[in-house]
Amino acid sequence: MALTKSHAGLWLRGFHPAPQAPARLVCFPHAGGSASFFFPVSKTLSPELEVLAVQYPGRQDRRHEPAAENIGELADRITEQLRPLPDKPVAFFGHSMGAVVAFEVARRLEGGGVSPLVLFASGRRAPSAVREESMHTAGDADFVAEIKRLSGTDTRMLGDDEVLRMILPSLRSDYRAIETYRCAPGASVRCPIDVLIGNADPHVTQTEAASWREHTTGRCDIRVYAGGHFYLNDHAVAVTDRIARRISALRAAV
Repeated sequence: MALTKSHAGLWLRGFHPAPQAPARLVCFPHAGGSASFFFPVSKTLSPELEVLAVQYPGRQDRRHEPAAENIGELADRITEQLRPLPDKPVAFFGHSMGAVVAFEVARRLEGGGVSPLVLFASGRRAPSAVREESMHTAGDADFVAEIKRLSGTDTRMLGDDEVLRMILPSLRSDYRAIETYRCAPGASVRCPIDVLIGNADPHVTQTEAASWREHTTGRCDIRVYAGGHFYLNDHAVAVTDRIARRISALRAAV
């Protein structure tokens, strides 16, 4: 069964349809990110995996919708879209804010009896490793400077005043959502968690990454790559290979 807007709405994008693939990978973007960020992942892993990327409201073709400002509500909406999909083993990959959204969606699905094969938590400290951050309240100049520093958004877009006016509201909403997020005490999932980080990421230390172990009753592995918050741009081949091998091994073990 192919993914269509009739049963996925605007939330899930399949760039390289692979309905016959034995497993599905759902990808969750970073703050300010969009589904298209994962087009290269889909191109690499399809058709061996059915790759779907989440499109949050407030960006690209959903720019006229209000962006989510609460991680829990965002996770609720995404869970609603995933539950009706044809049944097959599913894995999650979330980068930065997306790692937390993926974790919360996994919790909700497990509450309904569906456990992901694995959660890949990329570029994000554990849900319980809280930092007091308020970048979402900063002035536009400081806010844009932070985005440029992380190199997660095309800096050419940030230099275009018209484009900047279009994307800043959703960026700020995403930052508000993740900076005000607090996980429930003892929140965990049953599925294993693979944590992937850059060794020079200002937003997650190896100690904060290791705290993901507190949020699963399964196995937790940590892989550190050379690079900053968007280390995965420089290690795309290694990351996609790890995803494919891990999912294949877990499917074989079932």
